[in-house]
Amino acid sequence: MQMPAKSIDEIRSASRTVVRELGFMRPTLAGTTYSASAVHALLEIDAQGGVAAAHLVTALGLEKSSVSRMLSKLIAAGDIAESASAEDARLKQLTLTGQGKALVKKIHAYGRNQVTSAMAHLNPSQQQAVAQGLSEYARALKASRGAQAAAARDTLQIVPGYRPGLVGRVAEMHAAFYSRHSGFGQFFESQVATGMAEFAGRLSEPCNGVWTAIQNDRIVGSIAIDGQDLGNRQAHLRWFILDDGCRGSGTGRKLIEAALDFCDRFGFSECQLWTFKGLDAARKLYESVGFKLVHEEDGHQWGSIVTEQQFTRVKPTV
Repeated sequence: MQMPAKSIDEIRSASRTVVRELGFMRPTLAGTTYSASAVHALLEIDAQGGVAAAHLVTALGLEKSSVSRMLSKLIAAGDIAESASAEDARLKQLTLTGQGKALVKKIHAYGRNQVTSAMAHLNPSQQQAVAQGLSEYARALKASRGAQAAAARDTLQIVPGYRPGLVGRVAEMHAAFYSRHSGFGQFFESQVATGMAEFAGRLSEPCNGVWTAIQNDRIVGSIAIDGQDLGNRQAHLRWFILDDGCRGSGTGRKLIEAALDFCDRFGFSECQLWTFKGLDAARKLYESVGFKLVHEEDGHQWGSIVTEQQFTRVKPTV
């Protein structure tokens, strides 16, 4: 049922007043030296007992770059600590330090005092109405944002072939991820960019293919099949990477299924890929589509010592 325009405007006016009176218009919040987003990040980490940065992006509704800068400040200040996740070494777990816990305790005390002071002006019936009404409104706002996010996910497409910005975006996603995971730097990024640029010039060959995940007209994932560099009717799966915001969304599976469908239709007898040990979520995906680990050894050519792994998938028999 459509809500009357007058009621909508009343809610909007009340919301603006709440934002102002709680101090969200100021550069810092809750008696701290931190912005509202940083304070809410601390509260979310406290509530969850530890989270990944990607969780904060979703929970707070902020851009990934904004969350990254904010977390760097909180880590430098000694309020949160970062460690490798036990489930996936690619992800960093964020937890409060002792100093951070003490700060969150002060934030809660400050907030409770604000609520107590305001509620003192209302009778018990009004207090209950405010508590119930705000809770329902908050749930409705969250549900609305979830629906919008689902609609955005529905717009994601897996698109074959070259598109402008492909080489630079693939290099950027690789550099961002592997600098965190393996400490790779400029040399690795340059190698990715050079290799991708060379391969892009061979996409006219029918044995080669590339697929990108596109969301809001932006490349958020990629994968390629190089049918030339290995020979012997073997395909080389290369440049499989996702933007951080897409991990866990099923985008990676859509990309790899598109690439392997191409391999099977073209008639490659095997598909090879090389990766690094410790990428457990990726390995689980590889094995789920038929890849098996066939070899691993330490590699030094990327600027730091890593254990390289080779996976092979044999074309399924009909």
